[in-house]
Amino acid sequence: MGLMSARKMMKSSRKFKWRQRVYKSRMLKLRVKADPLEGSSQAKGIVISKFQKEARQPNSAMRKCCKVQLIKNGIAVGAFIPGNLAQKFIDEHDEVIIERIGGRMGRSKGDIPGIRFQVIKVNDQPLHRLWTGKIEKGRR
Repeated sequence: MGLMSARKMMKSSRKFKWRQRVYKSRMLKLRVKADPLEGSSQAKGIVISKFQKEARQPNSAMRKCCKVQLIKNGIAVGAFIPGNLAQKFIDEHDEVIIERIGGRMGRSKGDIPGIRFQVIKVNDQPLHRLWTGKIEKGRR
């Protein structure tokens, strides 16, 4: 490029930015539109069912998960239940609070395929304190 070409360079860089996948998805806010939590960090939901998910290679464990229907928009998502024997403290129709696990670029983390959220509270009591035995599960 030479003298007097700044306008053309600005115009072409503005045009070709839209070919970049990251720029395009950020500008069109595709991540927020596809997000079941709608941009918030945590959400409340009702447990529909409990299931086990097989871990990816090279691990061979059955990860305990549950299907949660969010109260705010009715979307059902899978949530991981962290902790040793913690699935015993979660029953169907319990009210839970879920948050993102925090995998790369919003995807699933570690060896659990397709699970992007984890349970942190059951009936307004922290799940971690329940399975360590510090408190008992509240009656609802």
